[in-house]
Amino acid sequence: MSSPLTHFDADGQAHMVDVSGKDVTHRVARAAGRIRMKPETLALIREGNAKKGDVIGVARVAAIQAAKRTSELIPLCHPLPITRVAVEFALDEVASAVICTAQVETHGRTGVEMEALTAVQVGLLTVYDMCKAADRGMVMEQIRVLEKHGGKSGDWVAAI
Repeated sequence: MSSPLTHFDADGQAHMVDVSGKDVTHRVARAAGRIRMKPETLALIREGNAKKGDVIGVARVAAIQAAKRTSELIPLCHPLPITRVAVEFALDEVASAVICTAQVETHGRTGVEMEALTAVQVGLLTVYDMCKAADRGMVMEQIRVLEKHGGKSGDWVAAI
């Protein structure tokens, strides 16, 4: 019986998965997460009064850059020719949180779930970095893949 963990060979050693036999298809992944904070911190972001500047604008650029550099951060990820990265931020006043959603696309032999997850996490880390002087107790949470499309395994959508 083979392991469902594809990054390990028959001897249990970590390896990069061989994707050379896979078809090149259009692949899309969407991920999201949020960072909770004090209401006063969310107000700083909303009003554009954070000491370091435009929190959402800088976090968006950081998230896009992170998606493009995922293979440099995650050891067994393949470098991919990303064709699109779209990052959105929303303010959740009720939960006192910033929500980040990233969609990454490629035409390739492997999926872009890791790139979407990395974009979200780095986007949220950037929010933390830019606002930590006002609120060191921010919490990143609910970071997950929402959906993926393309490839041999087809479409997958998270149960909500």
